Amino acid sequence: MTFQKQDMRFADYAKIYVTAGRGGDGSAHFRREKFVPKGGPDGGDGGKGGSILLKGNKQLNTILDLRYKKYIKAKNGEHGAGSRKTGAGGENVVLEVPLGTVAYDSDSRERLGEITEDEQQLIIAEGGKGGLGNWHFKSATNQTPQFAQEGKPGEERVVELELKLIADVGLVGFPNAGKSTLLSALSEARPKIGDYPFTTLEPNLGVVKFSDFRSFVMADIPGIIEEAHQGKGLGIQFLRHIERNNVLLFMVGADTDIEYEYNALLGELKAYRADLLDKPRVLAITKMDLKQGFKLDEELHFRDEIPVIPISSATGFGVDELRETLWKFIQDAKNIDT
Repeated sequence: MTFQKQDMRFADYAKIYVTAGRGGDGSAHFRREKFVPKGGPDGGDGGKGGSILLKGNKQLNTILDLRYKKYIKAKNGEHGAGSRKTGAGGENVVLEVPLGTVAYDSDSRERLGEITEDEQQLIIAEGGKGGLGNWHFKSATNQTPQFAQEGKPGEERVVELELKLIADVGLVGFPNAGKSTLLSALSEARPKIGDYPFTTLEPNLGVVKFSDFRSFVMADIPGIIEEAHQGKGLGIQFLRHIERNNVLLFMVGADTDIEYEYNALLGELKAYRADLLDKPRVLAITKMDLKQGFKLDEELHFRDEIPVIPISSATGFGVDELRETLWKFIQDAKNIDT
């Protein structure tokens, strides 16, 4: 079975065509009153065209809606009028997006900005300036300017939006490593769980809570396969989500070749973005209820010194130790950032 991004309810990519509003024209008006037959120029300025903005909304976790709004246009500014009246500005178009949304110019690949906070706004297409009215051009040598400026066109571009989930902990593992089961056991999230590859076709977020009111956010990222960095399987479309996590929790089943799978996961991350390996990481050996006589110290030999915690999401074995270890790593990572 082939899974395509457009079939998913979750969407982490969209391409939109945006056109900001044109500025209104300035007015070439002259003052005309009953007892002032030769009044001077009093044409007002044109209004600014509407801009197109992104706005952060912490309640959203997908940019699916924007895939159905491909062509977005803001309103033009109104023209200036007599008595130096400035035309009304065009109304802005505000597109709400999840935190972690990055905007790029599709043609130049210029990074326009990133939304990381609730209510944060980012202009992706600036409205055109309104033209100046003729009163601005009055001078000693030209008392009656017959012209005014035209409004400027608004910015027009193709914008690519990429969503990178923001979470404290990102789960990294091959399909069927038990990531969804662990997320379900630790939080109130209810991801789809099944014993076949690519059960998880979309990232899931869950809030892991402690009895003393501590909490952190965990992201279940769809299973990686070897050569995922080249686009195989679900490809790099989900590897980007790993970039925004403070701590990486590697998960390998106890019923597999643990060292091989762990090193293979490291290799995929390194091939995609080598600096991802600089993130703090923990290794959980999952499905311990299926492994008899497993002795951690005797069977595992890793070059890098990281916590290795055997767990069983089904029985709860090792889960509390894992949760506390992750909490400590999250706090250490945040202290480094600050």
